[in-house]
Amino acid sequence: MKSITEFQPTTLSKILAAKNALTAEGKSAEEISTAIGETFKYEGDKIKYALAAAELAKDQSSIRRVLVATFGEGEKPAPMYQQVEDTYYKVETFSSAPVAKAEKVDPRNARRGGGGKGQGQGGPKGSPWGMTPEEKEAKNKPKAPKA
Repeated sequence: MKSITEFQPTTLSKILAAKNALTAEGKSAEEISTAIGETFKYEGDKIKYALAAAELAKDQSSIRRVLVATFGEGEKPAPMYQQVEDTYYKVETFSSAPVAKAEKVDPRNARRGGGGKGQGQGGPKGSPWGMTPEEKEAKNKPKAPKA
């Protein structure tokens, strides 16, 4: 499969509106494609792809994008692709879009791999030069005996 281009829903709705307006004015197919090409700055086959994609997407709701692709010899297109002339179009909706999977959460909330000195203990980071005089004093202070 070779992906040629894709069209977003906002662009497709604008193309369809422009095409309907030009059709209502009584323009021919060549005049419509020329006007669409000038309006959206498309050239060559991209005009043909845009008009076909707009026609395929006009009856569907919640469109994510329309993907335009070709398939090489021997390649079989997936059933979700619709063929128009020699090009295949895939209309993706938000319901058909692949859902992102949540990452697997470690129940122990631990990191994999070796933990270095002081990793994963939380709290403020100590001084790189050792303990401060206040920390040394608090450490060496004898604790009161428990009764």
